[in-house]
Amino acid sequence: MLGWILGQLIKVPVEYLRHKRWDWTLLLSAGGMPSSHSALMTAVTTSIGLNVGWGSPIFALAIAVTAITVYDATGVRRQAGFHAERINQIVRELLHTKKLEEEEVSYLREIIGHTPGEAIAGVVFGVTIALIVQWVMVWS
Repeated sequence: MLGWILGQLIKVPVEYLRHKRWDWTLLLSAGGMPSSHSALMTAVTTSIGLNVGWGSPIFALAIAVTAITVYDATGVRRQAGFHAERINQIVRELLHTKKLEEEEVSYLREIIGHTPGEAIAGVVFGVTIALIVQWVMVWS
């Protein structure tokens, strides 16, 4: 869980460094840098490998679930975000041309997936968190 929590917390300062604005909504939202879903699953998978064994069936299952999670974040959810962007653009055009009333409008969330770089950063972050937690547990 530490990988997911820290992944979510890091999104706010990363957003500030990239775009010079504080966006506190990132604490509770999907999307952004790094991918906290990728970080969570990679941390869990790495921890399973370290504690149960790299050749164990549970590690193989964890790898499969992690691969699905990262694929979903960079593929399916990212594409859904692209579709939301286009739909929102169409809605704005309809509002501008007065073919739609403001009261009828509900915009879709556009950032729900991750770029490959955000997912890779989440993977690296997750492995790092798992290694640090393992090190602390062994040496304390």
